[in-house]
Amino acid sequence: MAAIRKALSSHKRIVIKIGSALLVDRGSGLKKAWLDAVCADIAGLRAGGAEVLVVSSGAIALGRTVLRLPKGALKLEESQAAAAVGQIALARAWSESLSTEGLVAGQILLTLGDTEERRRYLNARATLKQLLKLGSVPIINENDTVATSEIRYGDNDRLAARVATMAGADLLVLLSDIDGLYTAPPHLDPQARFLDTIDEITPEIEAMAGGAASELSRGGMRTKIDAGKIATAAGCAMIIASGKTDHPLRAVEDGARSSWFAPAGSPVTARKTWIAGQLQPAGTLAIDEGAERALRSGKSLLPAGVRTVMGTFSRGDTIAIVGVNGRELARGLAGYDADEARQIAGKKSTEIAGILGHAGRAAMVHRDDLVMTGAGRIDAGAAQEKDAAHA
Repeated sequence: MAAIRKALSSHKRIVIKIGSALLVDRGSGLKKAWLDAVCADIAGLRAGGAEVLVVSSGAIALGRTVLRLPKGALKLEESQAAAAVGQIALARAWSESLSTEGLVAGQILLTLGDTEERRRYLNARATLKQLLKLGSVPIINENDTVATSEIRYGDNDRLAARVATMAGADLLVLLSDIDGLYTAPPHLDPQARFLDTIDEITPEIEAMAGGAASELSRGGMRTKIDAGKIATAAGCAMIIASGKTDHPLRAVEDGARSSWFAPAGSPVTARKTWIAGQLQPAGTLAIDEGAERALRSGKSLLPAGVRTVMGTFSRGDTIAIVGVNGRELARGLAGYDADEARQIAGKKSTEIAGILGHAGRAAMVHRDDLVMTGAGRIDAGAAQEKDAAHA
């Protein structure tokens, strides 16, 4: 059954990516009125029950305006200096504009390793989820003050897609200076056709991607298609829409032209299929009957229910969970290294800090990182409903 496009307000968790050219004017700096309008749109989505994360470009563009750097390409050290100054100004601008809507901004700066290395990925994801839980709006950007050409995303389209998968978002919105995907660059080919719906990113769709159209923006259509491949494969729908007008999110909600990329499946089922089928377990946890019942009802695995820890694994590695009959019951991502897991196995969560000497996580394997694979497996629909209820 083909996926059906839904209204923005019907999504549970939305990542919004904003390009530099939309937020920063080359001559006058920050476009505050536009930013205020976007924050009003975000407040509207929040009021409707959606959680919102923002991946905001603009640090270097804003910093070079503050530092009065000349036009044209910057040297690496100049870009890093501009980012250092611009990031402060950018965070302040978001904080002030969101505060007028009664919302609190939380800044997160990521590097390539933060989304690609498993341990750092889990740390970053935990911070994002805690910010959302506390009602904050995470404002995310690449840490351009330390990133180099060899260890960077280089564009916030793909970063936004990785954030969307990390956060378990069901929608990624790329606000740009173009209103969607065309069969060819519309400014070069008057016969170019606009594509409203993209059910699958095929080689033909990839061939339609053009280059960057703005000096202030690193990401052209090529990177947006790359972002679409990352997001949709993880079960997250994607929209490319114009951000040139005030209240661009409201405009999309009201039917403004935009391109919608259908997800491959739900974020829950896509992620859990990956955990269950593509990674070899690095270790094994044997659990008791109470923990078995908890897992079958969609709950996390707590240390108290773990009887034995086998193997050598690190936090974030895939581990197998076996029941009292010795058969595999589930797989999940370890919340602790094997050595620490052995120390707290069978203990209450309130005892973790006293045993390890630091405040650890309550779960040995969190329900978001766990999928039933053996006897007593929850069907996909039920698992999705349980995760939605606990999201």
